Amino acid sequence: MNKFLRVGLACAFLLLGACTTINVDHVQLEDNIEIIEGDSVVILGRKNTAEVETESSLVSCIGGRLQRRLRNVNVIPEQQFVNNFYPWFEARTAPQHPVKLRKVLDQPHVARRIEELGIRYFIWVEGSTERTDSKGSMTCSIGPGGGGCFGFGTWEDTSDYETTIWDVRSFKEVGRISTEAVGQSYMPAFVVPIPMLARVEGNACEGMGNQLSNFFVNNGDGIKRLR
Repeated sequence: MNKFLRVGLACAFLLLGACTTINVDHVQLEDNIEIIEGDSVVILGRKNTAEVETESSLVSCIGGRLQRRLRNVNVIPEQQFVNNFYPWFEARTAPQHPVKLRKVLDQPHVARRIEELGIRYFIWVEGSTERTDSKGSMTCSIGPGGGGCFGFGTWEDTSDYETTIWDVRSFKEVGRISTEAVGQSYMPAFVVPIPMLARVEGNACEGMGNQLSNFFVNNGDGIKRLR
């Protein structure tokens, strides 16, 4: 295959690009969800098992996106919160239900610290991104005249997450968001591999972050009001 044909095929694949589809569903479980200036929220990832461990990078991404939308609300970083409240929110001890959160807050020093930080909502993120399908092959070689890789690979990544919102005052779950993102990535190689990666985790973060902010910010549909 001459080099001009190789370059032409590589450019064609670049034009195709990687693609991601995302589906976000939400349910509001309480009529009155409100937050006021100065309140805090904390976003935590569920880490129940080694196989299903919500990525810290995703939790941080959602927190950053929410903070940009809720400028007058403090979004507490996950690791900072877990360290400050050790061992109550470690993977093995973290409450699995709002009623269990009430028991944690029965500890006077924990309740006092929660109040000092002004934490109004806990936001739990559970799920992971997994590679679900891969196809193709690639070979690489080195010779006297140089080397290179030839072939084509494609794979699919699926992000599946569920986010729940707990109200610290009522000890109730007040909202839930389900997010699924599926992305197809490509790796054509004509001398040099050219990865075209689907932003699956990034798109999942964007979808969840936007919907979370809709629970707290007045967007015209009565979901939330920031005072």
